[in-house]
Amino acid sequence: MDDSDEALMALVARGDEPAYRALTRRHLPAILWLARRILGNAADAEDVAQEAMLRVWTHAPRWQPLAAFRTWLTRVVVNLCLDRKRRARWVALEAAGELVDPAPRATETAEHDEREQQLAVAIAELPARQRVAIVLTYSEGMSNAQVADILGTSVSAVETLLVRGKQNLRARLVHVIDGEE
Repeated sequence: MDDSDEALMALVARGDEPAYRALTRRHLPAILWLARRILGNAADAEDVAQEAMLRVWTHAPRWQPLAAFRTWLTRVVVNLCLDRKRRARWVALEAAGELVDPAPRATETAEHDEREQQLAVAIAELPARQRVAIVLTYSEGMSNAQVADILGTSVSAVETLLVRGKQNLRARLVHVIDGEE
């Protein structure tokens, strides 16, 4: 049996629940992680991941493999995250603190965790499209062309989003870069 995403999606289109469960097991951890990175909130990320997987089930009969399944699913997750951000119109900065393990550790690890938390907060403060471009490129390891496809824009627009995103991050983190607190 072919267990590629595309083959499983063809089975899901015919109502095959085991194929749907296989796709869910395969992709749910990654889309949860991506949604949490974009939204900065575990509860919202779970809602988005559930909605994305529901769309896999409901859109399967109409799904056309024009791009890889993972690319299509990532685009669904990104769009759901952007929609949620647009509706919210604010960033819950305290939620970014959930990304760091609060357990006490050695000083060096604690300092690293603090820098990670500062980075997570800075990323959460970026405009939504810059944040998505940064997360997909640097956290997910996607190419600019893949990010452009997911965002429905050109590669040059993604490059601009990345440049502006890095500039915004640098400005927000200058005290961390310079070693000041």
